[in-house]
Order: sequence, then structure tokens, then C-alpha cells
Amino acid sequence: MLSMASSPLLVVVTVVVVWTTRDVGAVRFRGQPWPQPASVSTSPEALVVLRNTFQFRASGSTCDILYEAFDRYYRIVFDKFTVRRGKKRLQFVPAAKRLSSLDVAVQNPCERYPSLEMDESYDLSVSQSGATLTAPAIWGALRGLETFSQLIYFSSDGYLQINLTEISDQPRFRWRGILLDTSRHFLPKEIIYQNLDAMAFNKINVFHWHIVDDNSFPYQSRDFPEMSIKGAYDPYTHVYTQGDVSDVIEYARLRGIRVTAEFDTPGHSQSWGNAITYLLTKCYSGGHFNGNYGPIDPTVSTTYQFLDSFIKELSEVFKDHYLHLGGDEVSFDCWKSNPNITDFMKKMGFGSDYSKLENHYMAKLLEIVDRHKTGAVVWQDVIDNGVQLHPDTVVEIWRDKEQAELAKVTASGLRAILSSPWYLDYIGYGEQWESYYKYEPINFNGTDAQKALVIGGEACLWAEYVDSTNVISRLWPRASAVAERLWSPKTVTDMNSASSRIEEHRCRMVRRGINAEPAIGPGFCPYEAYSGGE
Repeated sequence: MLSMASSPLLVVVTVVVVWTTRDVGAVRFRGQPWPQPASVSTSPEALVVLRNTFQFRASGSTCDILYEAFDRYYRIVFDKFTVRRGKKRLQFVPAAKRLSSLDVAVQNPCERYPSLEMDESYDLSVSQSGATLTAPAIWGALRGLETFSQLIYFSSDGYLQINLTEISDQPRFRWRGILLDTSRHFLPKEIIYQNLDAMAFNKINVFHWHIVDDNSFPYQSRDFPEMSIKGAYDPYTHVYTQGDVSDVIEYARLRGIRVTAEFDTPGHSQSWGNAITYLLTKCYSGGHFNGNYGPIDPTVSTTYQFLDSFIKELSEVFKDHYLHLGGDEVSFDCWKSNPNITDFMKKMGFGSDYSKLENHYMAKLLEIVDRHKTGAVVWQDVIDNGVQLHPDTVVEIWRDKEQAELAKVTASGLRAILSSPWYLDYIGYGEQWESYYKYEPINFNGTDAQKALVIGGEACLWAEYVDSTNVISRLWPRASAVAERLWSPKTVTDMNSASSRIEEHRCRMVRRGINAEPAIGPGFCPYEAYSGGE
């Protein structure tokens, strides 16, 4: 709600919902935020928040992002706080016990899109004299609004209330991501929206969109539309049109989330070759083409002509500075079998070292990316194979022995993000979130300068066995554990506190429409399998 007329009465009559259900085993809401803020102090004294008198007010810079957030969080706080099997009665709330507004002051003009360098810090104060949220940038205001919404909970007598609280907060890491794979199984746009909502609820700021792979090519290219026509599972129902991509980027922008797309090459590119027939390497057996294709052919000029045009398109469609180039799991077998490639190897003086051929390809690809003023992210395989990377390249660590790899990558002066401890497609019985939560991302022998080059991490959900029926519950709240590890200070490690807070947060997400699975053992969330009403 953007503005409301103030009530002239000192006493307000309102209808509130009072718990009447038996709550043995129920999640107890206490207004505990997730992830844990950097600094927080609370008082047992609380103020009541009433729908018909509360308002968000802007007292600094304004923009569409802020006003849309006011509207969104008003609905989150009030429209979704429906309680099961309650009964209504009249209550009297003195004005002195009510919180009538949250004043939000964004100190600098709004930026159009979130970026790696965005400022997400904020200060939030809820006192007897009122509530204020101050942030240098719009992105911090969004994070503060999320925290404010989490502080509000139902009291035992049925009121929405918020404890007097002082918070000063900022993230530990700048890159806090979720990878979704939409090639192995297609995910409808509405499911992506749900995940973006959940990401905002957990202060995760990067949607790593692994949009295409060997299995399918659902991205409907502006300049090469035949790639999805021939590469998607279904060219009509299982594609992301240019409008869809724009919609996802806009939905993410309004929540302070970057969309970093991945187009993995030279491997993981089988679906590309269905339309770009000259792109992939022909594989040979006994001196003859055997009908199979391998990675992109790095020896012919047509490859780089195509990539130059395609990267240009991607740099214009996807608004984030960074494009994930992949570079993992490149099999050299097909390259070794192809006589044209072996001739090229001899001509270039590469001998039998096919990592030099990969180096040749990646160097040319990085030149193309740089020409289109786009930053690059690559999987660690690229640096492991000796490829010389540009200084601003970000390396994603996904294999075992990740701490040694972090030490190696940062010793070379490159920035790194970590995902290997947080592969959420590996599932097991019990409270798996604990192992994700306990993992300390910077635990290698290195200088402070090296450790500063670790800029964050990602929780990855590969989609061999995931589609729209289970992706949300598979991700959440396990990804919430990663979210707190990447946001909160290193000292936030108390598992008892985390268990209580993640149980409340999981139930909070369920109330907000996120089909998050149980985090802790037996019990119940009052909002589970509940669609609203009374």
C-alpha cells in the first residue's frame, strides 16, 4: 500500500483472526529473519501492524522498483497472512501500540539493473517512534523490505505484530546464486517466476540460467530461430521466446536479481548442431565419418563467424554484464579421430596435446566476448586445462578438492565462485540442509588478498530428474542454507538457532506460495497444503 489516510481515532476497531487450532508440534512464529542479519538486536516489546492503517512511505529517491516493491510487500504481509480454522472477534488497539508506517529512504538514484557491484546494505529500525529503512541503493532497500516483512508475525492473541528491532545488514559475498537447468527438462516461465520469488525471500541475487545443453535448445534465438525449431523438445510449447526471456529478466530486475545466462561450449553443444550443421566436429572410426558428432569444431573460421554473431545477440538480449561460457567436460576423443583436426594440430605445432586446441578455441571465444563488452564466467575445467584467461574472468569451482582449486585460481589473480559443496541434485534422507549450512566457503591456505577474490557461490540443481513437478520442493529450503552461508557473517554458525529459524522460514515460504519441503523432522506448518480462506 503506497498511501492511506490516517485514522483520526486514537483507538481503532478492527477484525483480527485469532488462533483456535491445537498447535502441538506446530511451527512457532517469532519473526526470526532468514538469512541472519549482520547485526540485529530485538526487544520483547512489540507493536501491532494493522492492514487498514499501515503504509509504506518513500522519503528518498524513488523509482518503479521501489513502488512495485511497496505493493508486493503489502500483499505479502497482509494478503498472505491467512490463518487456518480461526474465528473472528473485535479487538481494540490503542494508537500508541500500533506501527502505522515504514519510511524508506534510498539515498542515491535508482540503478536500472542489478550488477555484481550493487550495494545491498541497509539499516532498519523499528521503535516506539516509528520504523525507518535507510539504504544507499535501491537494492539494499529491497533486502531491507524483505527483512521487515519477515519480522512481522502473529501474536498469541491473533494480532500481526513486530518486535522493536535494530538491524544493520550487508551481505558477506556479492555473488549468491541459484543454477537452474532448463535443457534436460524444460521449466515453464511460471515456475521460474516462483523460483525468483523464493530467491528474493532468501536474498539470493543471481539466477544462473543454464538455458541450453546437449539435450535441448529451448532458447528462441532472435537471429538464429532455427536453433530452437530444430533443437527444442517441442518448438511451440518448450521454448523461451524473446518475450519470455525479457519477462524473466524484468521479473528478476524488480527483485534485485541478476540473470546470468549460460551457453556452454565447446562441449555440451549437441543440440546446437541440429540447425548449425557446420558447427560440430564429425567423429571418425577407421578413417570414415561414423555418423556421430563431438564438440564444436575449433579449427574452421565459420565457427567463429557464427559465434561472433550469436554472442553479439546474447550481449544485447541478456542485460547482465556476465555471460557464462561453460567450458566443462570437453571430450577430446572426437577431435582426435578427425583427420582435419589432426592436420590442424600439426600445422599449429600443438603435437598431441589437445588441451592446446581447447586453449585456442577459448582464447578466440574470449576475444569475441571482450569485443562485445561482456564479462565471462567459465567452469574450472578451462583453467585446469591451462587456458590463459582474461584477468576479469570469473571461474566457477564445481569439482572435488575445491579448497585446493580455490587456492590455485586465486593465486593466479582470478576471481572465483564456489558451487561444488552445494549440488542440490544429490539427494538423501534426513536433514540435508545442515551439511550445506556448515560448509565454510573460504577454508584454504592463502593470503587475505586471495580470499577476497572468492566473491561468492551458487547452489546448483541439475535437471536429469527434475522438472516443474518437483523443482521447487527439491530446491527449497535446502537452498536457504546456502543463502545464509553466503549472506551472513562467517561467525553465524549456531545450529540450534539455525534449526529454529529455518523451520519458521520454511513455513513462511509455504505461506507465501512456495512449495518448500519440510526442513526439520516431524511437526506441521499451519499453511501447508492450504490455499487460503477461513
